[in-house]
Amino acid sequence: MHLPDPVDYAVPAFVLLVLAEMLVAWAGVRTRYEPRDTLTSLSLGLGSTVAGAIVGGAAFAVASWGYQFRLVTLDYDGYGAWLWFALAFVLDDLAYYAFHRAAHRVRWFWASHVIHHSSQHYNLSTALRQTWTGFFSLSFLFRLPLVLVGFRPEVLLFVGGINLIYQFWIHTEVIDRMPRWFEAVMNTPSHHRVHHATNPRYLDSNYAGVFIIWDKIFGSFVAERADDRPRYGIVRQLGSFNLFWAAFHEWIGIARDIWAAPGLAAKWGYIAMPPGWSHDGSRETSHSIKAAWQAREQQREEAPWTQSISSSSVADQAGARLPAG
Repeated sequence: MHLPDPVDYAVPAFVLLVLAEMLVAWAGVRTRYEPRDTLTSLSLGLGSTVAGAIVGGAAFAVASWGYQFRLVTLDYDGYGAWLWFALAFVLDDLAYYAFHRAAHRVRWFWASHVIHHSSQHYNLSTALRQTWTGFFSLSFLFRLPLVLVGFRPEVLLFVGGINLIYQFWIHTEVIDRMPRWFEAVMNTPSHHRVHHATNPRYLDSNYAGVFIIWDKIFGSFVAERADDRPRYGIVRQLGSFNLFWAAFHEWIGIARDIWAAPGLAAKWGYIAMPPGWSHDGSRETSHSIKAAWQAREQQREEAPWTQSISSSSVADQAGARLPAG
């Protein structure tokens, strides 16, 4: 079975849609695009394509090797072949959710994924801001269980490409909300803006690729709010448009932390613990930032109930007025 990579056919459409959104931004909210940021995103996308061409075959070879240990052999030649493709698409999206959640909770995977979040702008060019080191971080292992079940590697490559194409259009502020029924099931620009936001309310949420239902099932869904518009980027902003710093800064940070860490446990922690973790507790993780924000919000909500409203208080007595007559 030979299946094409659908992303290869989608690239021209990606470029045209980025140009169209640029024109919309130029006619409306021009700050949605920043030339140097867009150039960095496009360059990272090009580099990701080159890296994929170099090492993508190795990932496919690993999957093909694992396929010989499959539990069952699925029939893709009968009338029900489309059912296997549909099931592969859904399960592949679940595997993507697992990877994506791990990519925000394990620093090793984050070092590869952070590239995609490093822009402080949110537009279609941000969707092209992809990693150069996905194979090095072993992210392809999250789909290996599907190979062992019995899904052919080329089928998973195909549905994974469709998944990636779907995620392109949700990187925009031009679209506010989709119909309610669509927002309830599918990932949308609104849901994904939340995922890219650095607001404490939105941290560690909405990991979905195509189906937002995974976030609702596993408790990671947060809805976008009009009174808390997303602010984009990463908690500690990149502060540079340097292409290579954007691609490798977190790997450099990991190497530095491992070198300076006291003992094997601390060194391992800088690999396996969440981004921002430190052996001495001197840094903040997204979880601690969000927890501190939630505590402040709770205190603010409870504050009115701690204020005296009795007319027996001195302030109320001073302000009291007897009725006329």
